[in-house]
Amino acid sequence: MKLQPTVTLFISSFFCLFLPSFAFAYNDMPGGPAVRQLNFAEPVTKIMEEIHWLHWFMMIICVVIFVVVFGAMFYSILKHRKSLGHKPASFHESTTVEIIWTIIPLIIVIGMALPATKTVVAMKDTTNADITIKATGYQWKWGYDYIKGEGEGINFLSTLSTPREQINGLQEKSDTYLMEVDNEVVVPVNKKIRVITTADDVIHAWTVQGFGVKQDAIPGFVRDVWFKAEKIGTFRGQCSELCGKEHAFMPIVVKVVSDADYSTWVLAKKKELAALADDPTKTFTLEELKERGAKVYAANCSVCHQPNGKGGGAFPALEGSKVVNGPKESQYRILLNGKNAMPNWSRLSDTELAAVMTFTRNSWSNNMGDVIQPSDFVSARAANK
Repeated sequence: MKLQPTVTLFISSFFCLFLPSFAFAYNDMPGGPAVRQLNFAEPVTKIMEEIHWLHWFMMIICVVIFVVVFGAMFYSILKHRKSLGHKPASFHESTTVEIIWTIIPLIIVIGMALPATKTVVAMKDTTNADITIKATGYQWKWGYDYIKGEGEGINFLSTLSTPREQINGLQEKSDTYLMEVDNEVVVPVNKKIRVITTADDVIHAWTVQGFGVKQDAIPGFVRDVWFKAEKIGTFRGQCSELCGKEHAFMPIVVKVVSDADYSTWVLAKKKELAALADDPTKTFTLEELKERGAKVYAANCSVCHQPNGKGGGAFPALEGSKVVNGPKESQYRILLNGKNAMPNWSRLSDTELAAVMTFTRNSWSNNMGDVIQPSDFVSARAANK
């Protein structure tokens, strides 16, 4: 966790204090930043309390050094200037002065390093966690798997839920604009939560400032971090590593609840996942697959290929696409393996993949008439190995 630079704090303070009040048209964000906020987010964990303390402790040390050094310099310039008749002293080395200006900075550095080291070591101690959650960064959403502790086996994707109308300026923005998701991470209060981070495509970072947590999620690597929330509530963060054009659209929302409420959520979530479990041998109609595929497309594909299938940037249009309107085998491979900037979607179920492929081949001006069944993707996965 990097401390906020002094210069940034001074600049933000200036703008927050002196810009006209009409510049702040929104309310404080629940669990997120506040209007005219100058400091870090309110601490929710002991680690964040220590980071707060370290921030101000080192800020005060820096200000004192600034005042002493520049005060002595300007005093000397004003009181011993040539116009007052002063002449420069003619002396060279002073062993006493050299000892003083070596020892005092050394004491200051040690005084700053000791509490900082203590906090950093505590931040890295992920042992004896009550619950372990794997957070996987995708372009541009988060995937969560509860892999140890109460809730083991729960998994879901967490996607930005801010309506596209708000993003495009066609609708008034909510107080949680760009910081709201369809599936929140739910954890119990006063329990140590270990978060294992990795990524599927590029480098992301799992960050919730109120927890004092920031950990890079790197493809092919496993990193970990922990927090122990001491307050019930909803707390918000974001991917804080530039990860592509939708970088600003992959927020993190953690809901901290009581032990009883957490147990209730776990039970309900497991029932929900069991109800959604698909039978890959089931046969669907075209309309059933299109209806299901529209939901899968909206949750996973529309952010890059646009809801109207027109594409944008590095992502080609799906309407009129040679792949979508071509042999099915090519689209199987791209969905399962990815291509260029497009990630692979093999983590989706066979039914979801069949539905979204059927949807894209029979939507907009595409009219292939193909009905892709889950069993087709069972065969495609086997052939892809």
